[in-house]
Amino acid sequence: MVSDGNASVRSAPEGDQAKSERDRFVAFAFCWADILVELDADGKITFMTGATQVLAGKEAAKLIGTQFAEFVAKRDRALVRELLKVAAKRGRIENSTIRLEGLFGESAPLSIAGYKLDELSGHFFLALRAGSSGGSRIGAPGRDQESGLFDADSFAHVAGERLKSARETGADAELTLIELLDLDALRDRLDEESEQSLITTLGAALRANSVNGDTAGQVSDGRYALVHDASVDVAELEEDLSAYTKDVDPEGQGVSVEAATVATDEDSLSDEDLANGLVYTINRFRESKGTDFNLTDFSNNLSGMIGQAVKSVKSLNDIIEKSNFDVVFHPIIGVNDGRIHHYEALARFPSGMGDASPFETITFAEDIGLIWQFDFAMAKKVVAWLSQSGNKRHSVAVNISGFSVGHPEYLEALQSLLQRNFWVQGQLLFEITESSRIVDLSTANDFIQTLRAAGYAVCLDDFGAGAASFQYLSTLEVDVVKLDGLAVKNAQRATKGRAFLTALTRLCQDLHVETIAEMIDEPKGLEFIRDCGVDYAQGFLFGEPSGDVQNFRDSIPSALFHGGS
Repeated sequence: MVSDGNASVRSAPEGDQAKSERDRFVAFAFCWADILVELDADGKITFMTGATQVLAGKEAAKLIGTQFAEFVAKRDRALVRELLKVAAKRGRIENSTIRLEGLFGESAPLSIAGYKLDELSGHFFLALRAGSSGGSRIGAPGRDQESGLFDADSFAHVAGERLKSARETGADAELTLIELLDLDALRDRLDEESEQSLITTLGAALRANSVNGDTAGQVSDGRYALVHDASVDVAELEEDLSAYTKDVDPEGQGVSVEAATVATDEDSLSDEDLANGLVYTINRFRESKGTDFNLTDFSNNLSGMIGQAVKSVKSLNDIIEKSNFDVVFHPIIGVNDGRIHHYEALARFPSGMGDASPFETITFAEDIGLIWQFDFAMAKKVVAWLSQSGNKRHSVAVNISGFSVGHPEYLEALQSLLQRNFWVQGQLLFEITESSRIVDLSTANDFIQTLRAAGYAVCLDDFGAGAASFQYLSTLEVDVVKLDGLAVKNAQRATKGRAFLTALTRLCQDLHVETIAEMIDEPKGLEFIRDCGVDYAQGFLFGEPSGDVQNFRDSIPSALFHGGS
């Protein structure tokens, strides 16, 4: 018998042949495992050996006859119950990661795998080994704290890697999208404890049925996705999820569950095409709204969506590599004197991107991870424009997506560009867009301070668009904030809007941060932000974006300002 000093314990005497076979099984298992456990059909421990004292501070002998779930850390008990249910149906447990309940809290992560052997009264044989199975833990970035599921962006990445691995090894792997209809209404009917129990159970069920027990994600409220092997009975999973919602619902009705499995094994798709198509699909699934949405129709159209994504990726790559896009400019105007402080550089794309607007094209680039390459191409193009003799008196703001701020290749390429063109100091500004996409605010602030120390002003875009804006302002030290246009328009309509915007601009003044209000399209909007203390304005009141900045000299109405333009 293999042991590390802990007693190897059985619940009852056995015959010599059975004992020999069991010992052989144990010996082979310990080629991989640190702990070996046998459970009866009810989940009680009937046999245990290995490093239980070292890994969890408990002797194996004292655990015989207890429920295995009680040996597991509380946050992983729902997952273990679901894993055992999966094993009861399919005969095995894939590599997953759990923690045990030790004397001083949770143990380190342990990989768990196992089988159910019908010839031995349906007993479960589990092997645990120190170290995770490769998945991230609950509470890690990119993962929901309550359910343990990946968020949409992280899931798209992980799922792509798992599907790619399955293709390389010839394994069967499928992507299933799941929608729990009216889940929000159910959550409103539950008390806090019942709601937490439901979310934990749903997350555990999805993870247990996924590849490696950790390839499931919460795409949005009530919408989930998982990568699983072909043995998973999706209809049965639907029934299980629906049953869980009925169990906790005080009205006993629960919610309806819809699921659709999409094909991901098209031979014509490269791994990169599949990954891009998956990201595109997950994002469309997340963003689709309304009662007209039909999950089955959505999944049936996946091939078309992937095809469109592949076509769009190729077009966008070609545009970036050849700098085959135009730059137009929009002025930022002093609200009191009407003078042009600087221009914002905006992209205009050729017909190769179909009917997509510039905003849609940029969003697509962010979704599939090409935005940092486009941001750099844009910076190069603006620097080239500034280098022309007639443009050297102008200042231009270049957008940087929140995705790009933390991308090492972008940061390295941009710093090299600025070092080669040091003369653009004072002419080039940077505007951080989609700040909600910034994962690590501390790292982002380090990058911003590097730019500022080198002589480049930095603006934070879309301020006031969400509750997190103040967190960004407190963490990211910038020179300017651009007030979200819709927030400004809402402030004009709201009873307390003027007081709110005035207080906001005073806060920025105290922080020595200048303010820009966007979407100023009418004279009354300009007057409003001026009264609130905003420093600069941007909007169609001063003309539409143009490739020729000279157009703005005559289009800005000087009568709107106290001074002249």
